[in-house]
Amino acid sequence: MGLSKNKFKYIQSLKEKKFRSEHYTFVAEGTKLVLDLLATCQCQFIAALPEILAAHPEIKAEEIVEADESELKKATLLKTAPQAIAVFYRPEYDIEKADLGNRLSLVLDSVQDPGNVGAIVRIADWFGIETIICSPDTADLYNPKTVQATMGAIARVKVYYTDPVAFLQQHTHLPVYGTFLEGADIYTETLTGNGLIVMGSEGRGIRREVAELISRKLYIPSYPAGRATSESLNVAAATAIVCAEFRRRGR
Repeated sequence: MGLSKNKFKYIQSLKEKKFRSEHYTFVAEGTKLVLDLLATCQCQFIAALPEILAAHPEIKAEEIVEADESELKKATLLKTAPQAIAVFYRPEYDIEKADLGNRLSLVLDSVQDPGNVGAIVRIADWFGIETIICSPDTADLYNPKTVQATMGAIARVKVYYTDPVAFLQQHTHLPVYGTFLEGADIYTETLTGNGLIVMGSEGRGIRREVAELISRKLYIPSYPAGRATSESLNVAAATAIVCAEFRRRGR
């Protein structure tokens, strides 16, 4: 059967946010990522090598197409052609039903690099953080680069987009943490097992209007103290350090 011209055009169109929003779908590439998402997301379409489909007869999708390497190479949004490409419907989550009270959640304020957002979703998954709240200008979760960077964690972590100021104002009963140069040393500060952890943009950090709602300011010290060092940490690296320390002590 193979991939039709319309399917090539459709897959390529999903590089653009406007088409992802129009169709309410996104692209995932690579056998492991596709299989991870099949467990939690409804699959509209999958194209894969015959041996992949034969090895996984449990695959369910509205449309399944056997494709050869040249077709997958032509369709892929990656530099190297995968063995499987799938289009999934975006899951629908209701932020009003999110369980935030007894667990840790992340809040991303203007984190605009898709790779960083994807890495943070993966980090959250590793540390058992199931909810991430993103400002509207944070990189789109369903950007192909973001999806790939999650390495399948997108199937287990719920991500919401909303105004972080309004959201934090609605959750003043929870501890709200954020990283700042003038914050308290994260390695000596008391940490809780629940609350919201705010991480800011790569360039300017946490915006003032968001920072005003943060009750507990933390700082990740460089080592050794007083040594000339890099100006700042990558936001994904900083998130990993913060999450690890919370889990080590706050649980």
